Amino acid sequence: MNNSLENLRDDHSDFDKNNLSDDLPLDPFELFNTWFDEASKGNDIEVNACSISTINIDHKAPSSRIVYLKEIISNQFVFYTNYSSQKGTELSKTPNACMLFFWPHQQRQISIKGSVHKISNEKSDAYFASRPKSSQIGAWASKQSEIIDSKKALLDAYLKYEEEFKGKDVPRPPHWGGYALEAKEIEFWQGRPSRFHDRINYSKSDNSWIIHRKNP
Repeated sequence: MNNSLENLRDDHSDFDKNNLSDDLPLDPFELFNTWFDEASKGNDIEVNACSISTINIDHKAPSSRIVYLKEIISNQFVFYTNYSSQKGTELSKTPNACMLFFWPHQQRQISIKGSVHKISNEKSDAYFASRPKSSQIGAWASKQSEIIDSKKALLDAYLKYEEEFKGKDVPRPPHWGGYALEAKEIEFWQGRPSRFHDRINYSKSDNSWIIHRKNP
C-alpha cells in the first residue's frame, strides 16, 4: 500500500462543480430526484449503489455494506436482501438505518436516516420474478452472512437448487425480500472550493420538513 495516503488527492484541485443556494425546495425528495438524475446523466456509474449502515445486535458498533436502491415508494427507499443476513438480523432488532449515496464526479453525497420495515410480499414477489434465474437460484443457495466450509459447498448448494428448479419458475424464498427506509432526516452535501462545503439538512416534523444549513 502507498504510505502517502494524504497525497492520493491533489491538494491543488478543488470542489468547484456545483453549489447549494438558500433557494431550496421544501420537499427533499425533489432535490434528491434532481441530484439522482444529474448523477445518472453524468460520469458516475451505478448511481443507485449506496452504503447502508445498521446497528449491531450488541449496540457496540454499526455495520455497513453496499446495496442497490431499487425503487422509491411513497417517499420510502426500497432495497432487497436476505432477511436472515447480518443486516436483516440487525434490522429485526433495531429497525433503524442510515443510507449514504456518494457521487464523486458530481462532488456530492446524500445521507438518509430513518426507520426500516419490510415491504409487502406482493412487491417482493414481483421484483424477485424480474431477476435473472441464476440470481433467483442464488437466493435459495446462499445462507447469507453465515460461515461456510468452502466455496465448493456453496456451489454444491447452487447446483442442488438449479436441478430442483430445472424447467420451472423459481419462487421467492421466504427468507428473501424487500425493505423500505422511511426517511426522517436527509442531508445533502455539495463539495465547494477551499473545503467551504454546502451542507443542507432536512429533518421531518409531523408532515413537513425543517431545513437547516450546517457548517462544513
